[in-house]
Amino acid sequence: MNSLIRHKGWTWGFRSTVVLYFVILIVLPILGVYYNSFSSGLGSFTESVSDPIAWKSVLLTLKLAVIAAITNVLLGTMIAWVLIRYKFRGRALLNSLVDLPFALPTAVGGLMILLLLGPGSLIGGLAESLGFTIVFHQPAIVIAMVFVTFPFVIRAVQPLLEELDASEEEAAYTMGAKPSRVFFQVILPSMAPGMIGGGMLAFSRALAEFGAVVLVAGNIPGRTLVSSVYIFGEVESDNPAGAAAVSIILLTLSFLILWLISLMQMRGRRS
Repeated sequence: MNSLIRHKGWTWGFRSTVVLYFVILIVLPILGVYYNSFSSGLGSFTESVSDPIAWKSVLLTLKLAVIAAITNVLLGTMIAWVLIRYKFRGRALLNSLVDLPFALPTAVGGLMILLLLGPGSLIGGLAESLGFTIVFHQPAIVIAMVFVTFPFVIRAVQPLLEELDASEEEAAYTMGAKPSRVFFQVILPSMAPGMIGGGMLAFSRALAEFGAVVLVAGNIPGRTLVSSVYIFGEVESDNPAGAAAVSIILLTLSFLILWLISLMQMRGRRS
């Protein structure tokens, strides 16, 4: 009996700790952002969101995040395919490097892009000789977003490729199907959930990226000023309500994306 009581007490304490941790570190900060957004009334919130600079930064962020997510879906799927389907020297090292953006501070990633593509670099100098600049323009922002979201699609597609039954491919080849048809009708449908889920996570992560983007983005509204840099500027200008108003747009989009991913996973389990 005593051991049972101790067991129940330990379980209750563990659950309480987890809930408390979740509330303090996640729920309360999110509620604080929403509270600050509407603390001055709905009119103030509408005014902050309808500011041309604010909504231009949101639209630019959405556009660049979509480009980064699509790029990651294409590149991530190909890299996952190579890592699973081919054996070569250095594969284990390459597989471990996939998670480098997760372990590396995003500011360091932005500095790497700045040094690699900046005006004083070989690539940056070559780009300038051709008449365009990479850093402090939209291409550099997309590259920074792709870098920080690089592992999502790869890690989502890899287990699906590992679980793919080879007999299905063999049966398709035995029936005379061409490699392209086997890929699009047998392999691609199996990878699709990982591609879609990983792409949505990459998009959600790219929306809020700051550390890598701030070093390579500019401050031109509608061209190089993304939402995270705009929010930082509003905080520095002592306008937390304006920063919070744009923040809840990004938060709401992230919630919707996570809800869609959860819905897809639930439907996948049922099927």
